[in-house]
Amino acid sequence: MPLHLIKLAVGCESVKELKGWVAERMATARKKGLPLRHVHITRMTPKRDEELLAGGSLYWVIKGEIAAREKIIAIEPFRDKDGIGRCRLVMQPKVFAVSPRPMRPFQGWRYLAEDAVPPDLSRSSAAGVAAMPEPMRRELRDLGLL
Repeated sequence: MPLHLIKLAVGCESVKELKGWVAERMATARKKGLPLRHVHITRMTPKRDEELLAGGSLYWVIKGEIAAREKIIAIEPFRDKDGIGRCRLVMQPKVFAVSPRPMRPFQGWRYLAEDAVPPDLSRSSAAGVAAMPEPMRRELRDLGLL
């Protein structure tokens, strides 16, 4: 069973904005002839990397709710120019919107078990919800209707 990570998307206002950030980074990589992969650098390296690489995703918390995910394809520990240990979380550059779920703020990243992940919005049962504008989804969720 895969294991997942969850992290705050600080400064991001919506799934659409997150998709824009990833698209911008991919355009820059394409221009420079670099591999098309989305990289997020963290301070701590996950110890359970084998479980994460067995189909895990990085779930993004946007404006107080789990809102999107990206599939993790590699975990690369390294030292920065100051000798500080860091970790590259390498993901496929495709953002999937997920069924919104409230999440309180936290620092860094956390492990997220398979049984705790929200379903993707692209699944047929959630197709109508996926078509809604994000602010409307948030409001309906806050009212307890989603």
